[in-house]
Amino acid sequence: MSRAATMSASPPEALSQQSLSPGKIGIICMIASEIAFFGTLICVYLFYIGRDINGPYPQDVLEVSVAPLKVLFNSIFLLVSSVWIWFAIRALRKGRKGAFMFWWALTVLCGAEFLVGTGIEWYGMIVDDGVWMGTNLFGSCFYTLVGFHAFHVTMGLLVLTLVWILAALGHVSSANIEKVDLVSWYWHFVDGIWIVVFFVVYIFGNTPVQ
Repeated sequence: MSRAATMSASPPEALSQQSLSPGKIGIICMIASEIAFFGTLICVYLFYIGRDINGPYPQDVLEVSVAPLKVLFNSIFLLVSSVWIWFAIRALRKGRKGAFMFWWALTVLCGAEFLVGTGIEWYGMIVDDGVWMGTNLFGSCFYTLVGFHAFHVTMGLLVLTLVWILAALGHVSSANIEKVDLVSWYWHFVDGIWIVVFFVVYIFGNTPVQ
């Protein structure tokens, strides 16, 4: 009887363990809404690209032989940071706090480099090329799309930095793995959406106006 009772109780327990936690459901819903948000911005960018009566146009500012190489260099840092944060989560699961803090700090540094590179690119576009949000449709759409992504990277870096500080103070351990892992989910999303933005802005949308 006890064995039968145990067997009958096992499926619900197993189902409970396999079900998504409220935190995971929340982050999935948030990421889904962010995908819809960026999808709208990308559609707007593609719709208005090349419709300016007067330049500068993307190919005048985002020179194919120059800009993508600079941005690609910065993009490598951002995308590689997803690898570092994966190593950090794995280290935390194993209770290796020192390794976790090292890989987590490396993630923050790579994300910060990406923001610095974005700032340098914007400075060149504004000062040297005279392109700002009010210049034309290209300027408005470019800074809106790339700017919102930079904003998401900034918010992610703030949370990553806060987690590292809490870890340094001894408030993060393997017992907090799920909450820390959810932060990595958001960071992977930020990195992944940049691949789409990079392709749309610097490759697909950077074509001569006929």
